[in-house]
Amino acid sequence: MFAPFPVLRQQLRAMLRDKEEQGRDVTGMSSRLERLPDDYQALADLAAAIDAAPVRADWPYVEPSDLAGIRAEQAPPTRLLPDRPAPVSVAAAGERARAGFLGSVVGCVLGKPVEVMPTLDELRSALERLGEWPLRDYLPSGLCTEGGFRAFHPDWPETTRGNITRVVPDDDINYTLLGLMTLERHGADFTKTDLRRMWLENVPLACTWGPERTFLTRQGLAMGLDDYPTMTPEELEALPARLNPGEELCGAMIRADAYGYACPGRPDIAAELAWRDASLTHRGNGVYGAMFAAAAISAAFTATDPLDVFATALRYVPQRSRFFAIVADSLALVAEARDWLEGYRAIHGRYARYGHCRVFQESGTLINTLRFATDVGDGICKQVSQGNDTDSYGATAGSLLGVYFGPGHLEERWTAPFNDLLHTRLAGWYENSLTAAADRVAALPARVLGPAGPPTAGRP
Repeated sequence: MFAPFPVLRQQLRAMLRDKEEQGRDVTGMSSRLERLPDDYQALADLAAAIDAAPVRADWPYVEPSDLAGIRAEQAPPTRLLPDRPAPVSVAAAGERARAGFLGSVVGCVLGKPVEVMPTLDELRSALERLGEWPLRDYLPSGLCTEGGFRAFHPDWPETTRGNITRVVPDDDINYTLLGLMTLERHGADFTKTDLRRMWLENVPLACTWGPERTFLTRQGLAMGLDDYPTMTPEELEALPARLNPGEELCGAMIRADAYGYACPGRPDIAAELAWRDASLTHRGNGVYGAMFAAAAISAAFTATDPLDVFATALRYVPQRSRFFAIVADSLALVAEARDWLEGYRAIHGRYARYGHCRVFQESGTLINTLRFATDVGDGICKQVSQGNDTDSYGATAGSLLGVYFGPGHLEERWTAPFNDLLHTRLAGWYENSLTAAADRVAALPARVLGPAGPPTAGRP
């Protein structure tokens, strides 16, 4: 069974855009694609040529995907962990992890109706017509009618104010729970082989996008009569390097939360676990986004300044990458901003081209949110108001905010509409109680670091 020719051509066009943005020399390949006949071998040969396109001689960035290469490009070892890390109480960390998970769920649901790549100005204009700016609650169902907003996401009926009765299924929540299940089943020593089986057993194809869907499609085609055809570690490492459009999109970044929850005050461990997960499907800056998010959530357990959270997380990504350059610049812009609107204007003014599902501008808005938030609810409203991938980064912001502020900083009015009901689309997730799921998240620090925490916490 082969993909239809129009689908393959669409994938190759996306790959060409990706590679050009990654500094690869793909001169002439676009016109070559348009001249090719509908022939599988010819298209496969071109895909291989695109994947192997060399980096341009004038390209200033160094962006490895393997762990050894990434470590070689991180900050010097003496600068990786904070100079004076706060001691980690695993019991207290568990409660912060719980707060992070609940913040993530609320942020995801808040952003879900407008996951249509809006800008702040579009959202503000519609909300002002309704007298709802600045945003302080779940989005009103009249946003598109009385407010004149251009569109709602198809899932909006169950995620607008007055219509919420449960946590509805969403890929962001699916991935966090899948990371939780992986750590519960395999511990922090999980392998990519373990992850592959977790994916095959739990994740529906139609609930994935981009590289995640590519991964599952390939696995399904490879199965044949064998439920789990053997793949060597080397084959798994090589998999995302072949015919993988969107390899730097945000899918891996939204899978990183559980690893941050599990490693309070240990951004080094969190970043490595996130790499292991992310590199199953992504490459380059898509992997760095996941490592950054996990490290930031980990750092938020002990940081006393929001900007320090991100300064710490940036140490764990390649220092000569586009991700580092853009996010470090965003950190500086936010540090200079007088308020969150000024911070947004500075980031969006420079990086608006990196919109929905991109890791660059969105990481800058996370920094902006945490710096100016007064509590978890205020922060997720600020994050969603900044637009783009509103549910995914509403979720990531909720994790960061919940962990940073800790228990007691998310008003009950945000979780009450869920009626303690959690629905997912994971085949192996049987827990429908949001409270029980949060209890399992709260147990992660002790599960991964031990009841007393790591004796070497805070040291390289």
